Amino acid sequence: MNAAAQRPLLADRLDGSTVLVTGATGFVGEALLHRLLTQVPGVTVATLVRARGSTSGAARMGALLGKAIFADVVKAAGGIEALLATRVRVVEGDLSDVPELPRDLDAVVHCAGEVSFDPPVDEALRTNVVGTRDLLARVAEVGPHVHYVHISTAYVAGRRRGAIPEGPVEHAVDLEAELTWGLAQGKAIDDRSRTADALAAMRVRAERDHSRAGLLTAATATEERRRAWVKEELVRTGTERARSLGWTDCYTFTKALAERVAEGFAQHAPVSVVRPSIIESALSVPYPGWIEGFKMAEPLILAYGRGELTQFPAAADTPVDIVPIDHVIAAIVAVLGEPPQPGDPRWYHVSSGGRNTLTFRGLYERVRTYFLAYPFDRDGQGPVALPDWRFPGPASVQRRLDVSERALAVADFLVTRLPRANRARQVAGSLERQRDQLALLRRYIDLYAEYAKAELTFTDASTLALYQRLAPADQEAFAFDTASIDWDHYVVDVHCPAVTSPIRRLDEIRRTRTPSGTVGPRSLRQDESAVAVFDLSGTLLSANVVESYLWMRLHDLSPRRRLTEIARTLAKVPAQLVAERHDRSAFLRAVYRQYAGTRLADLDALADDVLAPHVRSLLSPEAVRRVEEHREAGHHTVLVTGSIRPLTRPLAALFDHIEAVELSVDEHGVCNGYLTAPPLVGESRAAWLHQYAGEHDLDLSRSYAYADSHSDLPMLAAVGHPVVVRPDVFLLRHARRQSWPVADWPAPPKSSRSLNAAGTTLGRSRTL
Repeated sequence: MNAAAQRPLLADRLDGSTVLVTGATGFVGEALLHRLLTQVPGVTVATLVRARGSTSGAARMGALLGKAIFADVVKAAGGIEALLATRVRVVEGDLSDVPELPRDLDAVVHCAGEVSFDPPVDEALRTNVVGTRDLLARVAEVGPHVHYVHISTAYVAGRRRGAIPEGPVEHAVDLEAELTWGLAQGKAIDDRSRTADALAAMRVRAERDHSRAGLLTAATATEERRRAWVKEELVRTGTERARSLGWTDCYTFTKALAERVAEGFAQHAPVSVVRPSIIESALSVPYPGWIEGFKMAEPLILAYGRGELTQFPAAADTPVDIVPIDHVIAAIVAVLGEPPQPGDPRWYHVSSGGRNTLTFRGLYERVRTYFLAYPFDRDGQGPVALPDWRFPGPASVQRRLDVSERALAVADFLVTRLPRANRARQVAGSLERQRDQLALLRRYIDLYAEYAKAELTFTDASTLALYQRLAPADQEAFAFDTASIDWDHYVVDVHCPAVTSPIRRLDEIRRTRTPSGTVGPRSLRQDESAVAVFDLSGTLLSANVVESYLWMRLHDLSPRRRLTEIARTLAKVPAQLVAERHDRSAFLRAVYRQYAGTRLADLDALADDVLAPHVRSLLSPEAVRRVEEHREAGHHTVLVTGSIRPLTRPLAALFDHIEAVELSVDEHGVCNGYLTAPPLVGESRAAWLHQYAGEHDLDLSRSYAYADSHSDLPMLAAVGHPVVVRPDVFLLRHARRQSWPVADWPAPPKSSRSLNAAGTTLGRSRTL
């Protein structure tokens, strides 16, 4: 028998040991837990798991073990509870407050940490550095025999070039000074956000965007902007600090500092540092393509397959160092089986670039090959056209992006000032898609540009030697020699199908759904506690306040005076549109002041006897159908409008209650040009709705609202089921951000848009 065959198996070396795994609910931790439970039967695994809300750490671990990849080991153990009682222990806690660890530990594998490329600097330092230090303090309490395996990243090398050895990163960063500075940034930047100048700038912008909805809505938007600015500034500060010291981003910077903490611990305990490169789906274990969540390459692959990523800022020959998750886990198990001596830490690169290089062009060509064979469908319009990457270089991509962003900003300024119409919404939708595409490219440049130009080669001599020291049976069971990976097979046959299959399933589900905003009556449950509240102009009725005023005004004028009145009214429209954007209440008051001198009874008669057919002819059939569906479901139906009461009279049969503008009259019933109360617009509609629901014992969380204007945002937000109907640009964007349904209730195909809707059938009763 040769010497290799006589080498002890990993299962025998680790038999009877207890291994603590942090981050077991994450991608790497879950894969490690699976491998230990299925292939190292003598190991007991302790897991550090924090509670989440009312769900305990033990319950979270039970849910994890309920996943399909653990089915065989759970069945063999006699169920999840039996497995938890025999081989899996749960230590409740997390890195922010590390609890006392079991005293029988033999090894700790630290997989937990902040893995985002652009975390806020204080959070990254707290999790990656302070969390590691606190964990090691608890490990030290157990004893100096515990083998500490620190999972890091190969990219702790930072902005270096060339060959990167398996050893400590050379730097002279003052760890304690960086911690003191970085942990204080949360409060420092938050304080900066609360200065008068900063708040004034954010408030002015919010009020400009949201004044139509109301000042409280603008105040909420101001605070949202402030919080977003704080987070963005914490991210930017961390990124700039990292790059000023020679790292690509805050993630790699804080992981490098965490390694320095581990190096200090290695002076008196066995320490191994495992540095994977870019971890992607499994090559074979637990099954080909197994992956949890989106990692680094998946968003790029999907964006390319959807035709959204037109270029990428990488040189064609730059290495992209990818390694399958099962290779990483196999290497970690092998490292566990070979602890070093205290004072002699070991580093291991689990990477592919040194001996099996995959370049960005090589990855691109393989991904393109896959999508040419299995393209995404463009909403039933045929295969998505794939971009042709020319790899012009980061500087060229950056210039093109800058020009496109400036052009989009100009187009966006113009479209938000167009009159509301289907064409404006179409243009806004097109701009929104362009904005999403540019934002996607901008994010990829910001996140990945440093990696795309990282001309690094991670040497893996120590890792290869570790593999070669394994017994032949272990080399087969725990394969992690990345030189054996066939990239054609892995990318085209394994990884791309794994990445795209859940998206294809979602696309299929989406195609079978009823289009947004056109849900049928079966979607409405019988519920007498629900209210369905509808706006009128632009939602149910394809007319606006100025049109309805002219209906009333023109009916008793001569043809010549009608033309004069129309010209006079239309001349005011541009100024009224500007005023309406800033203060809809003032706009409505200005229009309704022109009813001064009119008998209210005449307006009622005009609406009942003449205008009723015209008003009903302008109602969207789908809108009327929807109101009737709510009535059939037992919902309370309400119309809330800024139109005057007489114009709502033809709609009385559709609604349980109509809330409209009341014109003020004198003792003779003649309108005096004023209103009896402020018109319900913006936040006042939401306030009225809350009051109405309280008085009638209605549950707004189970209720519906339909509106078309950004000014109706507070009312829409007040209910559990908001629907926007032919919205203006601002509301359309908000609806898409909130995933609200967007309905298109077209006007009747034969409706008349005559401004002289009443004709001349009524005798002249007054002069406007």
